[in-house]
Amino acid sequence: MALSLSIKAQAVKPSSTLAITAKAKELKDKGIDVVGFGAGEPDFNTPDNICEAAVDAIHGGFTKYTPASGTVELKKAISEKFLKFNGLKYDPDQIVISNGGKHSLTNVFTAILNPGDEVIIPTPYWLSYPEIVKLADGVPVFIRAEKDQNYKVTAQQIDEACTDKTKALILNSPNNPTGMIYTREELEAIAEVVVKRDIYVVSDEIYEHLVYEGEAISIASLNDEIYKRTITCSGLSKSYSMTGWRIGYTGSSKEIAKLMSSVQSHQTSNPNSIAQKAALEALVGPQNFVNSMNEEFNTRRNYMYDRLSKMKWISALKPQGAFYLFIDISQALEKEYKGNKIGDVNELARILIEEFKVAVIPCQDFGCPDHIRLSYAISLEQIEKGLDRIESFLNKLV
Repeated sequence: MALSLSIKAQAVKPSSTLAITAKAKELKDKGIDVVGFGAGEPDFNTPDNICEAAVDAIHGGFTKYTPASGTVELKKAISEKFLKFNGLKYDPDQIVISNGGKHSLTNVFTAILNPGDEVIIPTPYWLSYPEIVKLADGVPVFIRAEKDQNYKVTAQQIDEACTDKTKALILNSPNNPTGMIYTREELEAIAEVVVKRDIYVVSDEIYEHLVYEGEAISIASLNDEIYKRTITCSGLSKSYSMTGWRIGYTGSSKEIAKLMSSVQSHQTSNPNSIAQKAALEALVGPQNFVNSMNEEFNTRRNYMYDRLSKMKWISALKPQGAFYLFIDISQALEKEYKGNKIGDVNELARILIEEFKVAVIPCQDFGCPDHIRLSYAISLEQIEKGLDRIESFLNKLV
């Protein structure tokens, strides 16, 4: 008799973003000219001063274990960043440094959820949220933000979705995949509901530095009551082009931080010691890189949006932050290509990559099977080439 495997593990969906990225890489390795719009990471190198700090750490012998939840000096730097940038007072013992943003979220839900607890997830959502919640024995509850809502849920929707099993709300602003940002007024209304319902907010602010319009506001900064109920999550991957360094962090109550630290001590122990030294330099060193990267992303954002706005059968809202365009393809799905109705977002993505050599992210796993996501974390030259190919495809639809 064959041994059975974990039902929980078998229920986890593989990441479609990583699958598309892998497919594009496979074609490129064969010498095929593919434009990949799937990138979930900046296309800039990590700044030299950050890399040098890592080299110095290696040569200085900083290659041993650190405290499980991160070094005190990095926690102090994060505490200072929280205060100056987010308007939040988190002491070092309220901060847990982990092996990237996903690990931070895994720690959070492991610490706060019991089997059957519900977590409200606004749709569109980053595809890993429901999987992380389920792995922590939680139950995802989805509420849909429509295009005419700028893809942002309302306080009333959240209130109506709450039950006696609701434990938390996930809030992601600036948002992946939409690039939209919640205003102060919207956050204040949401905070009222959260306090009234006495639930947690897991505020994913990983794109907080990548803002082109409006302002990224930490919901925990609004008042003491919402602060008590918020776990603020961020990291260095997007802002400092450090995706592979794997450093994420959270600010929370001391009680929750202690639980997360305990969990992490058994599951992974400390984050990479060398990467922690690099992260310290990123936070306390020169910040000009962040500004220059933002300027380049903004140029690409404007170009991509202007081009896409003129194409047939698709539409999009102009993103305010992050580095994605979220594109409504519902009209295109009703059209025919080579005599066959497209009908399905995955079929559209297949045609684009196989016949037009363009990789896009189908957003079925983001809760929106009539949308695709395009990243502008690639060069302007590649963006222009890729959009030419997408436009050629759209012009062939009847």
